[in-house]
Amino acid sequence: MIRTKFVLLLALGLVAPAFAQDDVDKVNGAISVGDGGSAGKLSTVNGGIRIGANAHVKSAETVNGGIHVGAGATLDSVESVNGGIRLGSNAKVGGTVNVVNGSITLEQGADVAGKASNVNGGIQLDAAHVGGGIETVNGDITIGANSRVEGGILVEENHSWFSVNSRKPRIVIGPHAVVQGTLKFKREVDLWVSDSATIGTVDGASAQKFSGDRPPQ
Repeated sequence: MIRTKFVLLLALGLVAPAFAQDDVDKVNGAISVGDGGSAGKLSTVNGGIRIGANAHVKSAETVNGGIHVGAGATLDSVESVNGGIRLGSNAKVGGTVNVVNGSITLEQGADVAGKASNVNGGIQLDAAHVGGGIETVNGDITIGANSRVEGGILVEENHSWFSVNSRKPRIVIGPHAVVQGTLKFKREVDLWVSDSATIGTVDGASAQKFSGDRPPQ
């Protein structure tokens, strides 16, 4: 029954499985790579991308859809417009993670060698690593406990029409987290830094210290 349903979805173009090092390019459809599978470049418009655990993929990009990378999977880069990106535990990205409108979530042990950036949407690290810095315009940033970031943090100025009334991004550096490089803020933010965290120079904000697991709300 399950196999019949999968074949029907495949025939309708709603699911595109990838089992070899082939590129997959779709419009109005999802892309799925199974656990332990492999594929080349995955690209879709109006559809999400799901990469299974321990899979190996060249890259993944979508417009109007989210991307979920399973635990232990590896790929070179991930990009989304209007959709969040989640990296499962111990997933590895050799290059960058880039989102226009959407969140970025790195679960425990996830590793991004390059930059993690977005415009709108939260960025959260849970005992994860980013090697090329973190950038946002309007998103909250949580560098969770035991996470590590090289390349600093940059919050850009908001040039949108609604910037006058926009809320301040909330930046939290958690217990035993490390942020190497400058934390530069080109707009007003609420910056909270754990008393056990290690950070670089702060430019454009005043850090508020907190103890315990998280700062006050």
